Amino acid sequence: MKWLGDYVDADMPIKDFVAGMTMSGSKVETYRDLSQPLKNIVVGKVISIEKHTDSEKLWICQLDIGKEQPIQIVTAAQNLYVGAVVPVVLDGGVCIDRHNKTVMKIKKGKLRGVESCGMMCSFDELGMENSDFPYSSPDGILIFNDDPEFEKFKVGEDVIKAVGLDDICVEFEITNNRPDCLSVIGLAREAHATFNKPLKLTPPTFKGIDADINKELSVEVQNPQLCSRYMAAKVKNIKIAPSPRWMAERLRASGVRAINNLVDITNFVMLEYGHPMHAFDARFVEGNKIVVRNAKDGEVLKLLDESTPELKLSSDMLVICNEKEPMALAGVMGGEHSGIQDDTTEVIFEAACFDGVNIRRSAKKAGVRTESSSRFEKGLDPDNAKNALYRALELVEMLGCGEVVNTVIDVYTTPKKPNKLKLDYQWINEFLGADIPEEEQISILKRLDFTYDENTKEVSPPSVRIDIVRQCDLAEEVARIYGYNRIASTVPRLSSHSKQTPMDILQKKLIGIMLSQGCLETMTFSFISPKGYDKCRIEDAKSVKLLNPLGEDTSVMRTSLIPSMMELTAFNINARNMSGRFFEIGREYHPVSDDVNVLPVEKDVLICTLYGENEDFFTAKGIAEEIAEKCGVDIKFTALHSDKTFHTGRCAELTAEGRVLGVCGEIHPLVTENYGIGKTRVYMLVIRLEELLESISGEVKYKSLPRFPASVRDLSLVCDEEISSGEIVDTITAAAKHLESVRLFDMYMGEQIPEGKKSLSYKLTFRKSDGTLTDEECDKAVGKIISSLAAKNITLRV
Repeated sequence: MKWLGDYVDADMPIKDFVAGMTMSGSKVETYRDLSQPLKNIVVGKVISIEKHTDSEKLWICQLDIGKEQPIQIVTAAQNLYVGAVVPVVLDGGVCIDRHNKTVMKIKKGKLRGVESCGMMCSFDELGMENSDFPYSSPDGILIFNDDPEFEKFKVGEDVIKAVGLDDICVEFEITNNRPDCLSVIGLAREAHATFNKPLKLTPPTFKGIDADINKELSVEVQNPQLCSRYMAAKVKNIKIAPSPRWMAERLRASGVRAINNLVDITNFVMLEYGHPMHAFDARFVEGNKIVVRNAKDGEVLKLLDESTPELKLSSDMLVICNEKEPMALAGVMGGEHSGIQDDTTEVIFEAACFDGVNIRRSAKKAGVRTESSSRFEKGLDPDNAKNALYRALELVEMLGCGEVVNTVIDVYTTPKKPNKLKLDYQWINEFLGADIPEEEQISILKRLDFTYDENTKEVSPPSVRIDIVRQCDLAEEVARIYGYNRIASTVPRLSSHSKQTPMDILQKKLIGIMLSQGCLETMTFSFISPKGYDKCRIEDAKSVKLLNPLGEDTSVMRTSLIPSMMELTAFNINARNMSGRFFEIGREYHPVSDDVNVLPVEKDVLICTLYGENEDFFTAKGIAEEIAEKCGVDIKFTALHSDKTFHTGRCAELTAEGRVLGVCGEIHPLVTENYGIGKTRVYMLVIRLEELLESISGEVKYKSLPRFPASVRDLSLVCDEEISSGEIVDTITAAAKHLESVRLFDMYMGEQIPEGKKSLSYKLTFRKSDGTLTDEECDKAVGKIISSLAAKNITLRV
């Protein structure tokens, strides 16, 4: 927060800050006070030391803590001396247990009979590291005298403020489309827009020494598609030293360990501007030439990370090379000999912009993910490379690290063009369901650093906002700064795109029908195991294979819903759910070509499964008839013997107007055995919804209630076992006149019926629409029916 304060005054209570930033789109994960749990720790000065009379290791020290009377502390530290300025935890103070890393409360007490009113502590007990105080002994008391900025440590001052722990660290969850917010300045812009506070940001500048870098260095970019911009600058007469305390404090608060001034500058700029940089030791830039190119297959590079083995490069990786060999894996990490060393005298600063996809792939192949690669892979603004480089050179001069050559190399083959969008404030209001005045919308966008052209009514986002490409992006910017909580809730208006299609209406209707039949709706995966086809005895099943499947069990797209429903049925039976009715409206995927670029044909299917003591083929058939009746389809059932998934003698094909709608029947025992449920009879109904929809005429015909009485006749017939009831009904219907309905009410096979025969009994209802049907007319119709049946060797039962 102190670093953020350099650019915007976010001096409100921290809870207000994190709430405001979260509501404006920069989600805060958490925040923590860096001073916690430290308490009551001051800067003290040792004014006397004497040996403890009852111990060889203990010392009795008198310390000035800025009060009238000094305090006495007994310690075992051996690195103290008179005049040493140290951190002192007073009575009631809190520090950190350096061994157990737990909170330790200090109380006044006695050591070997001598009163001790506090404790002097090390950097460990302040929760800090040796890198924060490189001059301090890891095993002794932290002594500030050797600090380059020793004059800042005033006796009696709060140590928390003296060492820079008087800060609050806020952690943000930054989405991938906002790489500009992976920086202090990016978040400062967001805070400026959120709280309408002035943004204190000036372009970085440097003076430099008179020299022409082009005479000392050349840069060649061989692949401008992967490297849109490459900038280089040179610094001479390098002076390696620890970074100043303010820089080390900011790095530490951001989770980065301070190393030395040159390395810290590159890390500092990356955190500040969000643009990664690298510094090369000029000695290793052989031939004084930098080449940005694709690696050659077989080239090797040892990265700076000592834990990473030698990396074997491939031609799809982008590398930064000197005249002879690679020096760095572009956008990921420098090579072993390219970094800053203690005897470095000249440095080449690099600021570039690389293709995010290539950087992601290179980092993945290398098995390394760095702060640099994580930023580049999200896509960065090439224009921001200049700000980063100039800021680094500005810091070099500010810290006195070396002499900057006042010219830079800039290879920018295709400069980025500003993105312009029409600002239609009425469309934005309609899109958001809000009523935000045009002036306020313009004001919000200007706070976000957008430029607005009064004449053309166009806005241009800042170059770092690579996520702003469409009108809806502008609407989102306006909404989040205006405040989502200020936009009234409204019911969206349905457009023509929201209308239901005939298939949507049919599916909704089918769901109601199936639920009314006592079926439970299920949903299964569209990808299955190819073994499912074998288990269901489905032959010649060609499926779309997934390129990156989760596993063998989910490696193909299903061409039938039967394997999915059988898996579900077996799961329920094995879970001791001994009866059930389930249905699903799912999709089948039928490939039309072996070419992976050709999409399969997708078909919607209704499948229903029934099992249990009270379920049989006729129940499944009845559900199919219910569907047909409710949808107004004249459906017929024809015995089907060729489908190996179903029982040979208990399966029927569903047709309507010559279209095959599906199949209804009992699952073959071999299939149920394959699923471990061999003793359980399973019945299935499968209906293809596209064919069902085509069979629905859509016309609803009404007829008046009958005015004249009906005549009823019963026929008991004897026929061969192979003849289906449907064939008999078709024959009766074709032969009869004034026939209103035919209903099978009995079937018998037994002693009174010849072997190979069966008896079927039907109730026939006759009715005339224009008068009363006479017995003679009815008997004549029945006689004609009997004659037609006799022609097919179907006789009356005697």
